[in-house]
Amino acid sequence: MRTIKKQARLAGFLYFLIGITAPIGLLYVPGKVIVSGDATATADRIRASESLFRIGIASELIPQVIAIFVVLALYRLFKGVNEARARELVILGALVSAPIMFVNVLNELAALILVSGVAFLSVFDRPQLDALAYLFIRLHTQGLDVASIFWGLWLFPFGVLAVKSGFIPRIFGYLLFVAGFAYVVNAFTSLLVPQYASQVGKVAMILYFGEPPIMLWLLIMGAWGPRANEMVPA
Repeated sequence: MRTIKKQARLAGFLYFLIGITAPIGLLYVPGKVIVSGDATATADRIRASESLFRIGIASELIPQVIAIFVVLALYRLFKGVNEARARELVILGALVSAPIMFVNVLNELAALILVSGVAFLSVFDRPQLDALAYLFIRLHTQGLDVASIFWGLWLFPFGVLAVKSGFIPRIFGYLLFVAGFAYVVNAFTSLLVPQYASQVGKVAMILYFGEPPIMLWLLIMGAWGPRANEMVPA
């Protein structure tokens, strides 16, 4: 068995791995490959940078695998605080969002096949293939919006547990509420009223920074106070 401090650091380490790998596929690769509103240019970039595009796919899949172990580590950490909220954290943090992300990657793979020039697609003209590839890229983006609803929702039970834990500063829990609210509002805005997505997204990007502080706290400090050296409940 581990102490609460060691269990918290394990969760923080896994959490940190997500933090350094996920942005590659979610931010860096799309910024290099996708040309907004231009199917031909986007398809040409995918053809020219297939390896980079595949790295982006991998950096979406790997963090989802890690996320499963993160929420299990957090479940063990917070089980003694409130088991019901800890179960909610597991469900919203991995059991729902991870499958959405795994399925959503199929949209990127479809786009990759469409621009690859395989023989069975020769019945389509190249502009048609480029347009279809861009459609799947757009569907992938919408899939991220769906997944991000749950990226936000899981932060609410996480925040409640952090506030009630007694071994994590309460401010980190309140910051999780802010980040969770930003994820949910930004996702619904993008899906339901996309004409406001740009304005809301700019504010949400700032509020998202309410999440990293607890990641770093868990990684570096683990836990504090008299409970830090207690054993994690079996």
